[in-house]
Order: sequence, then C-alpha cells, then structure tokens
Amino acid sequence: MGQLEEVDLEPTTAPLTKSCSLQKHNYSAWIHRHISKKECCYFKSFSDDRCECGRRRKSHVDEALKLAEDVESWDLHKHVQESRTDAFGNICFGGLGHKASKYVRVSSDTRPELLYELLTEQWKLSPPNLLISVTGGAKNFYLRARLKKTFHRGLIKVAQTTGAWILTGGTNTGVMKHVGQAVRDHTLSSSRGQIVAIGMATWGILHNSQSLVNPQGCFPAHYDADVKNQGQLCCLDHNHTHFLLVDDGTHGKYGGEIKLRAQLEKCIARKKLNNQASGVTIPVVCVVLDGGPGTLDTMYNAMLNGTPCVVLEGSGRIADVVAHVAELPVSRVNIELIQKLMKRFFSQEYETFSDSKIIEWTKKIQDIIRTPHLLTVFRVKADSDGDVDVAILRALLKASRRGEGKVSEDSQRQLELAVAWNRVDIAKTEIFTDESQWKSKQLHSAMFSALVGNKPEFVSLLLENGVSLWDFLLEDTLCELYKQLPNCLFLRRLVKHANSSQRTRRPHFGMRPRAVSTQSQIISLYHVSEEVRRLLGRFTHHIYPASATVSQLDLSTASDSLSKSLGSQSTFKEERPDPHRNPERDLFLWAILHNNRALAEIAWENCQDCMAAALAASKILKKLSEEDRDADEAKEMKELAKQYEKHAMDVFSACYSCDEERAHKLLVRVSPFWGRTTCLRLALEANNQNFVAQSGVQALLTQIWCGELSVVNPVWRVLLCILFFPLIYMHFLDFRKDELIQREAERKEEIMSIESVTGSVMHMKSEGLALSQELELKSLNGWTRLVSLYTSPQAKFFMNIVSYFAFLALFAVVLMVDFQPSPSALEILLYVWLFTLVCEEIRQLFYDPDGYGLRKKAGMYIHDLWNILDVLSIVLFIIGLVFRLNDALFYAGKILLCIDFIVFCLRLMAIFTISRTLGPKIIIVKRMMMDMFFFMFMLSIWVVAYGVAKQGILIHNEDRLGWIFRGVIYEPYLTIFGDMPSNIDNTKFDISSCSMNGSDLLKPKCPVLNESDTPAFPEWLTILMLCVYLLFANILLLNLLIAIFNFTFQEVQDNTDRIWKFQRYQLIKEYHSRPAAPPPLIILSHVYMFFWSVVLWRPANPNTNFKHELSQTEEEELLSWEALMKDQLLTSIKEEQMQSTERKILDTAQRVSTICECLDREEDPSSGPVVRRLARLEEQAVQSARALQWIMDNLKPAGFKPSDAPSLNMILLEDSSDSVTKPVEREEVFHVKARQLHYPDNKVTRFPVPEEKVPWEVKFSAYNPPDHPFTGDNIDGSDPGAESRNPEGRTGLRGRGVLPHLGPNCSLDLILTRWRDNAYSELEFLVLRDEHHKSLVFPGGEVDSAGGLPQIIIKTLGKKVCQKISEVLSDRNKVFEVYKGYVDDSRNTDDAWLETTAVNLHLDRDCPLLADINRMVTKNQHSVQSLEWREVSGRTSLSSDQKDLLKRVAQLHSSKF
Repeated sequence: MGQLEEVDLEPTTAPLTKSCSLQKHNYSAWIHRHISKKECCYFKSFSDDRCECGRRRKSHVDEALKLAEDVESWDLHKHVQESRTDAFGNICFGGLGHKASKYVRVSSDTRPELLYELLTEQWKLSPPNLLISVTGGAKNFYLRARLKKTFHRGLIKVAQTTGAWILTGGTNTGVMKHVGQAVRDHTLSSSRGQIVAIGMATWGILHNSQSLVNPQGCFPAHYDADVKNQGQLCCLDHNHTHFLLVDDGTHGKYGGEIKLRAQLEKCIARKKLNNQASGVTIPVVCVVLDGGPGTLDTMYNAMLNGTPCVVLEGSGRIADVVAHVAELPVSRVNIELIQKLMKRFFSQEYETFSDSKIIEWTKKIQDIIRTPHLLTVFRVKADSDGDVDVAILRALLKASRRGEGKVSEDSQRQLELAVAWNRVDIAKTEIFTDESQWKSKQLHSAMFSALVGNKPEFVSLLLENGVSLWDFLLEDTLCELYKQLPNCLFLRRLVKHANSSQRTRRPHFGMRPRAVSTQSQIISLYHVSEEVRRLLGRFTHHIYPASATVSQLDLSTASDSLSKSLGSQSTFKEERPDPHRNPERDLFLWAILHNNRALAEIAWENCQDCMAAALAASKILKKLSEEDRDADEAKEMKELAKQYEKHAMDVFSACYSCDEERAHKLLVRVSPFWGRTTCLRLALEANNQNFVAQSGVQALLTQIWCGELSVVNPVWRVLLCILFFPLIYMHFLDFRKDELIQREAERKEEIMSIESVTGSVMHMKSEGLALSQELELKSLNGWTRLVSLYTSPQAKFFMNIVSYFAFLALFAVVLMVDFQPSPSALEILLYVWLFTLVCEEIRQLFYDPDGYGLRKKAGMYIHDLWNILDVLSIVLFIIGLVFRLNDALFYAGKILLCIDFIVFCLRLMAIFTISRTLGPKIIIVKRMMMDMFFFMFMLSIWVVAYGVAKQGILIHNEDRLGWIFRGVIYEPYLTIFGDMPSNIDNTKFDISSCSMNGSDLLKPKCPVLNESDTPAFPEWLTILMLCVYLLFANILLLNLLIAIFNFTFQEVQDNTDRIWKFQRYQLIKEYHSRPAAPPPLIILSHVYMFFWSVVLWRPANPNTNFKHELSQTEEEELLSWEALMKDQLLTSIKEEQMQSTERKILDTAQRVSTICECLDREEDPSSGPVVRRLARLEEQAVQSARALQWIMDNLKPAGFKPSDAPSLNMILLEDSSDSVTKPVEREEVFHVKARQLHYPDNKVTRFPVPEEKVPWEVKFSAYNPPDHPFTGDNIDGSDPGAESRNPEGRTGLRGRGVLPHLGPNCSLDLILTRWRDNAYSELEFLVLRDEHHKSLVFPGGEVDSAGGLPQIIIKTLGKKVCQKISEVLSDRNKVFEVYKGYVDDSRNTDDAWLETTAVNLHLDRDCPLLADINRMVTKNQHSVQSLEWREVSGRTSLSSDQKDLLKRVAQLHSSKF
C-alpha cells in the first residue's frame, strides 16, 4: 500500500496508469489467495443429460466425468469441491448513468470475516453505522403507489442519514427490484453520497453468468440483463452497487446464499460502531415486504438472534399475515386464525399448503409476536409520522430498550446509535423523554462522539438535557478533542510547533510530561496555549497557565484512549477549583480553531465572557485566514470573523442601552479567560472597525479624551481656560465629578418629594447609602481642578498644537531671516526644541504599557504614517544640521532644512484627525494619493514614450543628461498643462535660441538642419505625435484620474466615518500617555520619568482607563449581567426570526404538506387507533361480564334465584356477532422456552406446538414429536407413563434430551446477598459471569442429592467455603426459600424437565463466611467463570425468570429494585 501511495502522488499520466494497474494486480492477488468457488466433482446423471447438481455434462471437469459410472448417490457436502474463483472485478450493465458495480463469486463456505474484509478494505467501503437487511417476495409483486413511494423515500433517507448498508438478494425481481429502484431514484435526483446496496445472490440461478467469468478478473465485465429470455433463472439488478455471488456448487436451485447471508449479518452485528472505544456494535434491522414461507423462516431466525424486524403492512402475503396478528394476544393467534389469514392473503397458493406446515407457521408466528420489542409494523394509514425511516430507527431503539425509569446501559446504547445515525428527531422523541432521568456522566460518551463527528444539533440537544461542561471537558478530554481535530491549518501548525519543541527539548514552563513518545508527535495544552497566544498576540498571557497540569496526547495512538479519558472522569476529584479553568471557553476555542461554524455558535451561546470570546474569535480567524493558502477556507474564516464581530456588537449594544457605565466596564475590564487582555484591545488588534465605531465605544473614548473634564464643554471654553486658568474657579468649565454630585442632589430631591408618600422608612434606608456616596463624591479642590485641566488628553492636544505652531514659526523665521554662518540664539532654541521632539519620539517608541515587546512596538510605530513623517523630518533635520555646520556644505544644509520644513508642515495635518469633519477627509486624501501613485505610473508610460520619440526625432546625439531629462520628461509633462513646445514647429524656429553643437550649456542643442538652415524633421509627424499625445494624456488619462478620484471618494465616503473613529483611538491613547507639558518644556517631564524609572527602578502607575482589574465579586456580577443581556438578545433574535416572512412561508408550506398527505390517504388516519381502542374496551367489558357471572354462580347456594337476572353468557353470545373483535379468553401462561423449535446444543428440531395445543388435556391428533436419542450409561429407560409427563404440557420432543434423568431434574439457585455498607443503603447479590457466553446467572445448577451444592459453586468457591455454605443452608431459620417448582428451560422435553429451588442466604458484613467468599471472588476474578457482586436492580442483565426471583429478594429485604 505504501508503494501505491507513492505512485499516486505523481502528477503525470503514465505513473497514474501504472498505479491503477498495480492496484488491480494487488486486488487480483488478494482474491486468488482468499476467495474460492464451488464446482461439482462427481457427475450423477439425473435427467436430460444433467447432473443432480443441475449442470449439464459438458459443464463438468474430466475428473467428474470419470466417476460417472459409480452407483454412489450424489451428495452436496461430499461431491462439491472448492477451487480458486474465476469471476470478480467490475460489472457494467450498459446504459446512460449506470456506474460500474463491483462483484465477486464466493464459496458458500467462505468465512464472513473474510467477506467483511473484502467489503471494507478491498472495496473501500466505510464501515456502516447500520445494516438494513431487506427480505421478502422474490417474485414480482404489486406494491401500491403510496406504499411504494413511502418505502423508497424512507429506505433511502435512513440509509443516507445513518450511513447504512442495504443488503438484499441482488436480483432484478421482487423486493430486490424495489430496493434497486429506490437507489436509482436517489442517484438521479441527488448528487450527495452514494447509497451502498449490496446484493447477495446465488451464483447458480444467474442468467448470463458466463459473461462474468474471467480467471484474471473483468475490469469491466459487460453484463446483459436479458429478462425476457431468463426463463427460470434471474438477472442481476443493475441499480445495486456491490454483488456477492454465492456459489454452493449447484445450478438452478434457489436459496444457496441464505446461510452465508445470515452469517455475514451476524458478523457485521459483532463489529464495533464507529470506534473501538465504544462498546456499541453495529445494529442490524430486517425489513420485510410481501414474502412467503421462506420469508417467515428468515424473520423467525432473525428474531431468535435478537434482530428487530420491520413489517410493511399492505405489501402482501406473509407480511400482511404478521401485521394483522401483531397486536393480538398470543392466545388468540391460533391455527384457525392463521388458516383464514393464509387463505385470504395467499389466495390460490394456499391450496398447496399442508396442515403440518400451517401448524409450524402458527407456532413461528406466535413466537414472533411474543417478542413485541423486536417486531414493528409500519402502517401507512395509521402511522402518524408516515416515514419508513422513522419506523426502522424506532424499531432498533425499541429492540435495545430494557430498563424503565432511570437511564440504563440500553438507553445509553440507544443514544450512541442515535448519535451515530445523526438523527436528532429520533433522540428527542424516543430517548430524551419525560420519564428518562439522565445524569451528566451518562451523556459524556455521546457528547464526545457528537463533537468529533461534527453533529452540532446533537451537541445542543445534549447540553439541553443535562451535560455539564465542567464535568465533561476535563484536561484529558480536551486533549482528546484536539487529537481528533480534522486536517486543518491549526492542527498542522500545532504539530509543527510540537516537533520544534521536541527537537529543542526546552522545558515547558516546568511542566512534566505524563508520557514519553519517541516515534510520534506529543501535543500538550502548552502547545495549544502557545499557538493561541501567537494568534491573539504576544501581549496576551497563556490561556492555559504554567501551573496547571498539562495532559499530553500522542497523535499516532488509536482512539482507544477515549474510553480511558471518559472513564477516568468518574474518579477525578479536584483538590481545589481552578480559577483559570473555563470549559465553555475551551469548547468555543476548539470549535473556532478548526473553523466549525455550527459548533462554535452553540459553544458561544454557552460562554460566560461572551463579548470577549466573540472578539477573540474574530482576531484568531482573521489571523488564520491570512496564513491559510486555501482561498475558499480563508474566505469562510473571514466571513465567520465578521459574524462574531457582529455578535460582539449586538451584545455591547444591548448592554450599553441598558447600563452605560457597566458597558464601559466590559470594554476595559481585564478578561482572565482570554489572556488577561481587554475587549477594547482585542477589537483594536483584530481591526474590528465596526465594533470600535459604535456610539458606546466612542462615548468611552470621548470620556478618556476629556479626562476629568465633562464631555459637554465646548472647545472654545477649554482653550480659554488653558490660556487663562483662573476661569476654572468661576465654574467656567464643567467637571465630571460635579455632574455626579449634581445627579446625586437631584436624586435626593426626588426622594424628599416622595417622602410624604413613603414615610420615613425610605428616608432611613437611603440615609446610610447617601452618607457613603457623600463621602466619595466630594467636590474638587482648586489644585485638583488645575491638575485635571492640564492633564486631560484634550488639553495636552491643544497645548501641543500651539507648541507645534510656535515651532514651525520659529523654524520659518530661522530659515528666512536668521540663518547665519554661526548659529544665532533663535537657531539654538530651534535645535533644543527639536531635541525635545526627538526625546518624545524615543519615549513613544520604548513606552510599552501593554507588553507588546520592542520588536512589535517598533513595527507598530513604523507602520503609522505620522510616525514615518516624524522620523523623516528628524533625519532630514539632523543631516541638514550636519551640512549647515560645514562651511563647504552650508548652502546645501539650508536647502535640506527648507525641504525638511515642508515635511514638518505636512506633519501638521495630524491635528485634523481629531476633527469629526476634517478627520475623515484626511483618510480620503490618503486613498487618493495611493490612486494617484498608480495613475502616475500609467502616465509616465505615455510621457516617456512621447518624450523619447520626440527627442530622438528633433535632436541628434544629445549627450547632456540635464537637457535629455528636459526633453524626455519635463517638456512632455508641461505640455499636459498647456505649455506647448516651440521646437516642433518650423514657423517658430529661432536658430539663435539654440546651440549648434551643444557647446553652450545654457542653450538646448539645435535640431537637425538642412542646407537652408531650417529644421529637417518632418513637421507633419511631430505635430501629429503631439496631437495624439495630448488626446490620450490630457483628455483620456486626466479624466480617468478624475473618475478614479470620484469613485474613491464615493467608495470611501461611507466608510471614512468608521475608519476615522477607529483611528481616533490611537490619537487619544497617544495623548493620554503623553506628558502634560508641551515641547520644549516636555524635557522636564522626560528627565523626571528617566529618574523615576531608570534610576529609582520604580514602576509606572497603572493605567486604569484602558485596562481595569476588577475584584472577583465585581467580575462575577458583571459577567452575570452580561450573560443576562446576551440571553435577552438571543431570545429577541429568535422571536424576530419566528415572525419573519421567510419563517411564516416555511411554516405554511409545512402545514400544507401535512394536509396534502392526510388527503392522499385512502382512509381516515385515525380509524386504526380508534378500532384498536374499541377492541380493548370490549375486551374489558367481556372480562367484567365474566366476573359478574362468577359472582352470580357463587350466590346460588345462598338461595338467590338466577332466574331473577338474565344470564350474562347469553348477553355475551348475543353481542359477539356485532363486536369489533372477538372476546378474549383468559390468557394462560404456558412454557415458552421448552417449545423452542431448535433444541439447544443439538440438531434436533422439535415438533411445532402452538399455544392452544400445549395442555395435555387438549386433543392434538397431529402431534408426533421426535425422540431424542439416548446416550450414556445412567439412563432410566422405563416408560414414564402419564404420571411422569411434563406437568406444563407438550414440548414437541420426547425422551430425556440432554438432561441427566427422566422426569424431574432438581437444581438449586443460590442467591447470596449482602449490604454494600453499614448504612444499609444498597443491596448486592453474588452473580456468576461467564466470559465465554457473555452472560450473567445466579450461581447454581443441577444437584445430585438433597442438601448438596451444584458443581459450579464448588468449582468457583472451593470445597471449604461450600462446606460452610452447606452448614448454613441446613439451618432453615437462616435461609429464605424464594421459589420452588417448575422451570421453563429450553432443555425440557415431554419426559424430562427441570425443577429448581431458589434460596436466599443473606450475609452480614461481620460474617466470617462473607470474608471467605470475598477472598475467593478476588482470587478467581480473571477466570472464564468468575463471581462478582452486583447491585440488586431491575437493570441487571439477567434472564426474565431470574430477574423475577431477584425482585422477590429485593422485596424480602425492603430494598429498591
């Protein structure tokens, strides 16, 4: 297989052809090694030159013909031999749209495990989640249109939604043909996954089978389905996808595949479902349509094996017979009723049935309806759901249902099946019912399967029904989830990071790994945390802190570690709750990292810190989309990032509309679950402009911008107070604290105004609160007001603007007035001023309160346009200063400084970014500059093209670079703006204005002249070139530039406000952290900061405006309030969706469809249930009548005359003719296991004994049971006589059977019990586990003598312990006899039967015998037959008889059951 994979990677055609050939060769070699066929090796003439095998003489090999003269009779098992198969490959039926199907001819003795390997490994079929075995009529039969449509739709739906295999007979007749048509209809109407339909047909009954024969395989084999000429044979159905053609060595004989098909079904039923960690096996269901006696045998055998059957009523024959008696009591299903139904549904075919067959079929039908949990009848008219798929899945769930009340293992198996099928509707209606009581632990396995299988609807359902993420999502489970990630970008990055960590072998923050793997990658939560931190940004902390225990997972191991992970949760106990653990966050992050939209949405709805989670998801997804090379996946990630940005906006808007102060806290609070960062910071890092542009976020930024000043202050008042600060003491400016005091005063006035209504109680309650707030809301003093004014970012900005204007004025004065060879005082002041600006830029570069790191901070600094202008202006100034101090470069230095002045002036545009009017226009200017750059590149092509052509035509060999630039670039560029050149027109030529040989450096070189000293160039050509140049450059390109600018303006105009609001944050943050003094006085602040931070090593004061740490109580209250707002938001969104037009249309369409389905039905859908309810009501009336008749009969001896009242029997007989159903006789319970047709451990088949023929008193003339052959020496061969017959009636078998004696065979069931603890809370009993048969039974068995113990008890507990038990049993006061009498056992016969005595021996906890038994239990716990203590419960996997005994024991000890 490794060679195949290497070849497949080659892109060329030849290696691909070679790979396909190699695959065919390997496949053929596997078939030849493992698969055989059968052929007759002894020709025994039968008739018409045919052998008894059914084939002609010429079809036999020579060795078979040589033995033709022997007189030995032909035997199927003796005269058929196996040889290498000669028919396999791909079969092509021809016709449009028919895909090639795979086929193989196999021996009927082939091991089913080999066939399963062929299907899954060689034919590459995915293991099924369900096996649907469709059986029924092999001949063509009529199926009503509605039932046919329902069957086709339901079968395909259940196969498609569950990933099932459909198994049929494979021929183009009967029920197999209907299955093929259903597959064909799905293939034609849907492009979704292929339906797997496997046909198992008998090779000997195939028409045109020779076209499939080729010892080397047919790829493909062209098969002609000639139905007209097939005769008694059959053709394959072309709609099946795979064929297993079973060869039993015969020809023309049907049924050769039945045995192997049953074995294959049983083999598949033993395979694990989905993964090896789950104990659930692949379920199998049998679907029955029509059918005859063979179909009844198939149903009977299937239900004996525990396979549920779904019977379609209305399909005909045996299916309708079973459907009509399915809901009747067994006592009413008698031979007479079956005869009537057979005659009704089989019509003429009924005449060929013998009485013995009717009796046998009656017995089988009784056994079938005796197991109602395995039988489901689908009725189109009465089924409320109306879908076959629901009936099939419900049948499987009903078959696995055992316990009642509390959730049992069977319920968990049902849930596993529903998850595997991905049928949420079935889980809602059949599993999560009102009666079920699920614990979180019982749902963990299903939750894991739903997450890994990407089944979001199931995840939501499980969360609704009690899954606790805190208990489920432990570290081991989380590691398993990351291990099961699909192939995605994050998983590849994770593996790469893990490999690099292993190579460097650096310690993981002191984390010690739990396991070491040398051949595979080890991934721990440390690696996940590192990758998430890289995606979020290095300013965040690890989401999984170093102090936590880190589970590691091995990517090469199988999924069997899942059971260990989930199983260990029951014993996991945390010493103390981990404050960093947040399972909702972990689940949401896991879903986001592999771009799972549906699961992420469910997890986000359960997140506690939902706004931070949404913003973090947006940042992660945008980062992943930048790194992903898959364009489609990157696009999906960007769309999902926008969706979570929208979620964050909706939550914040809901919070802000409710409480502005709390909403602002949510923006700047430190989130401990998302790397100790803030929502505002995450939004900025993710470039979530829409979020930052919200009015609530801008209101917070405005508050920070104004500092302690009120946001309602006009700008001119702030400017006046900056210039003349005493105005602040005259209340010229409003402060925020003054507003709070004013609001508090208004609140007090409101309280006082209603005090007359509420009395002094309200005043007293609010007094303490008012006092505390009064202590906090003291008015600002003079110094605090002054500091608050000049330290507000708004005042800093205005002072820096004034300072910058002063700097530019000083710069201009120095350049134009006072630029002396030796620096003047003004120029020195300019240099000092510039030095303070340089210090401030250095401070901005190294000031990193958010922990970006120098590299990230430098990158952020250089990406800002204004910082680039700052650096450029400073660099130019320094270079100009160096030149200026050099006498030789003095003038050049001045030129550089003049150019630098232009850069400083451009930097002045940054002041407009704070303006709501001019700020967005700067953004438009930036975009237009980019457009103009690309336009200039296009324009330069025309300018250079025209300039070079013109220069070459006019001037000959110009070698002066300056004049070349003038002619090629400068003059064509001026021409665009109307400056027409004069040297292209001869009429304007002046020879004195040019130099003939270019010797005059101040004049251009003259054009090429002729003899008359006039230009020799073609004037018409130069003028034409100028016209064309102006047409394209001046008219086309300039108008194009105007159109581009107009388009850019229109495009950006709608977004400029949003972009401006986003960029406004950077300006506010810059001036918030900027020193209060403007340049050049800012140098004093720099000296102070240097001394404080560097010399004294004192940390800077934390900034609470952008990052605020809340206490635990405040954190919990704020997050609870946020969760409440989120829930209200989601509820309102759902209500809007329910009221939307689209939803109303869908609901209306669904209702119309339901009405149409009801109208399409032939009869009222409610008639069936009504009839059944009336029948049950009549049965109850009949039983009441009999009870009253019994009372009257018993009153006769007392002198009551019966003539005084009418006879109830007469009333009963008179009413019976008009009754809906016949009155039911009292149902007697007869033995059932003793009448099973197949006798255990033997090939003897019992004579069928229907229910009504069991009692010996009932005459049964046809009763002729076989005798069991007697073996052994200890046989009592005397005729037992009537007194020794089975006391419970006929069994269908005479003799001793496998029992040791004729007559009663005594046995003992020992029920040992104990209390689990001293609290007497839970009763336990000792049970015998048989690992070979996978069963649980009471320790017991046959006993030879009175008072003896069974051998199995002596074997498992030892002789010494058994002697003590015998001594205790001899004391009748210590033993409770639970039951004594007949046992319904499958080994019973007419002449031999089992009788048991069940005794309960209760052991106290201090009993020495209990200690001895516990020691033996521990000693033999690993043997094939071991003992173990189990809880006394109705969910215990015992037989029904022993479970009844256990219930009696529980009642005896007053214990729950």
